[in-house]
Amino acid sequence: MALYSAAAAVLEGLERGDGGIKNLVYNSRFPHVRQLYALVSETLRYSPVLEKLLASAALLQAEKKLPPHLAKVLVYDLLFGKGLKCGGRWKALARRHRARLEAELARLKVQQKVSRNEDLVAPAQAASPGASQVPRYIRVNTLKTCVDDVIDFFKRQGYSYLGKAASVEELRALSGKKFLLDLHLPELLVFPPQTDFHDNLLYTSGHIILQDKASCLPAFLLAPAASSHVIDACAAPGNKTSHLAAILKNKGQIFAFDVDTKRLATMNTMLMRAGVTGFQLAQQDFLTVDPTDPQYSKVTYILLDPSCSGSGMVNRLPREEAAPSAERLQALAGFQRKVLSHALRFPALRRLVYSTCSLHREENEDVVHAVLQEWGSAFRLVNAFPSWPCRGLPAFPGAECCLRASPADTLTHGFFVAVLERCGEGAAAPSSLPAAAEKNPQHSEGTEPGAAPKKRKMKKQRVME
Repeated sequence: MALYSAAAAVLEGLERGDGGIKNLVYNSRFPHVRQLYALVSETLRYSPVLEKLLASAALLQAEKKLPPHLAKVLVYDLLFGKGLKCGGRWKALARRHRARLEAELARLKVQQKVSRNEDLVAPAQAASPGASQVPRYIRVNTLKTCVDDVIDFFKRQGYSYLGKAASVEELRALSGKKFLLDLHLPELLVFPPQTDFHDNLLYTSGHIILQDKASCLPAFLLAPAASSHVIDACAAPGNKTSHLAAILKNKGQIFAFDVDTKRLATMNTMLMRAGVTGFQLAQQDFLTVDPTDPQYSKVTYILLDPSCSGSGMVNRLPREEAAPSAERLQALAGFQRKVLSHALRFPALRRLVYSTCSLHREENEDVVHAVLQEWGSAFRLVNAFPSWPCRGLPAFPGAECCLRASPADTLTHGFFVAVLERCGEGAAAPSSLPAAAEKNPQHSEGTEPGAAPKKRKMKKQRVME
């Protein structure tokens, strides 16, 4: 019942304008934030359909003590979700009306001339283009297992493995219980959209991380060397931090900062579940961190993913869809320039990745250009991942070195990534990231798409049967 009550409370907060979905979910104190976020997001996606069903079935009139937001959540899970696995007395109440609700759902599908539940929400997707076509991405947590073992596990669960994808179109065509290895990132598996793994053993045990492909790019492109000291400047909720730890193989040191106590507590739980060691969490504004502090004297890599407008998130809510005002963008860009320039002040820094989930040039190319001009020839923009199809907007010479992502072109959330390296003495070695990505260390270069991966002996935990 706690899950449904928490989801209803988030919906009420959204209606009152108390904040965005992410803040309300993280502040809910519900222990499983990803499960709560998924339920709220899907209930909102089906909201117009749910309102019609509640009205036609007269559920709220029949059950006057049932709060409307809780009714939406219950009916979503009853008809479109997992079938009310919890809920106490409210669960029994909803099930009493199941036959009527299912009849109204069938009538609605006949009226709209559709056969699938998903088709009922198609008109609503116009407000959030691409939301229904972005696949479910799963990052294999190599601190606990390996790609081959996870593939075998899903095969035993009845999924069909189609090998390594050869194109984005292959990802777009995924359906049913089929999955692929991503064509760009070597530890990323791709499933059809809306595939739910929150109750899957591999997720609850930390063997897999549910993370959008674009969100995996920053740590992948930072590529810290073994035993490095790394800063994750705006770290919560921690997916990128755990990715950094996997790349480092838990060797080295990660300093992670965030200003929100609750988010840090959630992040600590997630990192422990993922088997991450060698990290320090600090409730601190990164701008207040002293670059000359001796404990950061060996920091050579920084991942900076600062607060942004979030305009690239494909599952944003209708109330959040309006473009931010010019004043809001100016304020965000000012903060982003300040924090990026601050990060470059760490004396041993060699490489930095700057990323946002924003689509706005003001928060992306313009920020990078301004800071590069401020620092003169001290840092350069790296032409990262040349084979990536979407590049930076032509805001300044060299902006094509930056990466962009979008639902239409890359089947991901909207995203921006720039890689900066120090020039001259102490600079990082020339990046070989694109070659490393294309060779794909988890599978041999000659493996044909659709072929089974070769087995390797691993000293990781075996995935449980």
